[in-house]
Amino acid sequence: MRRRIGSIDRRWFERVASARLPGADQVLPPLSAAANHGLLWCGSAAVLAAVGGPAARRAARRGMGSLALASLTTNVVAKYAVRRRRPGLAAVPVVRRLSKAPWTSSFPSGHSASAAAFAVGVALEAPRYGALLTPVAAAVAFSRVYVGVHYPGDVLAGCALGAAAAAVTCYWWPPRPSPARQRRTRMRVPALPEGEGLVVVLNSGAGKGVPGRLPAREHLELLLPKAEIVACGPTDDLREVLDKAVARASGSAGVLGVCGGDGTVNAVARRAADAGLPLAVFPGGTLNHFALDMGVPTFEDTAHAVLRGEAVRVDLARVRDGEGAEVTGFVNTFSIGLYPELVRRREKLEGRIGKWPAAAWSVVEVLRTATPLRIRLDGHDRVLWLLFAGNGQYVPDGLALTHRPRMDDGLLDIRTVDAGAPLARTRVALSTLGGALRRSRVFRAERVERLRLSGLEGVATLAYDGETAPAPDSLLLDKRHGALTVYSPAARLDEIAQRARTMTLAAGRRPRRDPA
Repeated sequence: MRRRIGSIDRRWFERVASARLPGADQVLPPLSAAANHGLLWCGSAAVLAAVGGPAARRAARRGMGSLALASLTTNVVAKYAVRRRRPGLAAVPVVRRLSKAPWTSSFPSGHSASAAAFAVGVALEAPRYGALLTPVAAAVAFSRVYVGVHYPGDVLAGCALGAAAAAVTCYWWPPRPSPARQRRTRMRVPALPEGEGLVVVLNSGAGKGVPGRLPAREHLELLLPKAEIVACGPTDDLREVLDKAVARASGSAGVLGVCGGDGTVNAVARRAADAGLPLAVFPGGTLNHFALDMGVPTFEDTAHAVLRGEAVRVDLARVRDGEGAEVTGFVNTFSIGLYPELVRRREKLEGRIGKWPAAAWSVVEVLRTATPLRIRLDGHDRVLWLLFAGNGQYVPDGLALTHRPRMDDGLLDIRTVDAGAPLARTRVALSTLGGALRRSRVFRAERVERLRLSGLEGVATLAYDGETAPAPDSLLLDKRHGALTVYSPAARLDEIAQRARTMTLAAGRRPRRDPA
């Protein structure tokens, strides 16, 4: 059987080697060389991240992660397990041959594995971008036979390995579902033609430095020219700005908006809920977790919902002290332990070296110097490295949180990492990498309506939605069920969003027609 398969493989290789395809000699050898060391796919990922939206950036990250896993499996494991000689070049025209022939095992094709892994990984997050990349990936795979460095069987095996590597990434990092598949409770809200009656609180730093994006204020004015914008600068008192915005919104159509990151969204959302005002969220931060879970990853999505009068119901989580007074609230997450210390260290460094380098350095330092916390949860003594609470259930059940299918389930998503067991941090890290965190004895996940924390004398800070605050001696976490109404499209209309995006990114002139 092995000889028969090898014979078929060689016969098909000879057919490809003797084929004469118009224009292929000028295109396929350079394309094959461009894919060396994954450079073609790294460039593609950079383009997606630079000019695409949130889905494109997620697709680029998954594509690169899939490529890395496929390369590791192919070049470190499979090639050394199956040592197959490269095809002979006698039947391959000289014009097609590569200037530098590879010397590693022929089986499987590493270029084909990388191409398939990247294309499938991108398609899992953004099918349209995946459809554009698939012909390029197929051409790269075919080129490896055409230039004479692989048999067809090598290429097919590489493609299978690459596609499997992309699928395996879903085990650790599930793709974000489309908004149309998320479970939401629809609410009636005013439709605001051209944004008339909408008052938007604008963080002055929103949208700066984002490739391919207009300044936030100009972007809002193009989409919703009749909306009123109240800017909040770095020296302004946010409470005063919110008081002004709430008063203006209450006196007009009764709709409040916010443009900023999750910390700004949290502050405005709580004031909107207190005043009974629906909220329009324009994602202007770095990560925009809340906007993504609401199905409004771009300004155009929010504008579409405002123009159509479409919204959903959302819970707000709150944090109260031992006397019942509200300390703060959160729209995404709350935590004590390792994460608040990480945020504190990152904030000290990010002004000098940037946010992401500061975050990476802070992770290393926190893991090296952290000490466990001794606290009581609902009266039970616990020793923890970390306590996390989510406003709604996050998917998957682990520490790599991706999304929340529902925002009004009335539950807190509680996850803890115990410090009492030997090598708890190491065990959690290994379980996470192996995709077995749910079965780890040092990790717990549960859904509750409320959680009481006491014995917090040794806890200096708590973190919520990327911000930090001093921790009191005791806390009660609970939910304000359905307290907030947020504008969100009934279904994600990609054609409309793309048309609106093209209009607003055009050279500085107002759209002639409604972006919806």
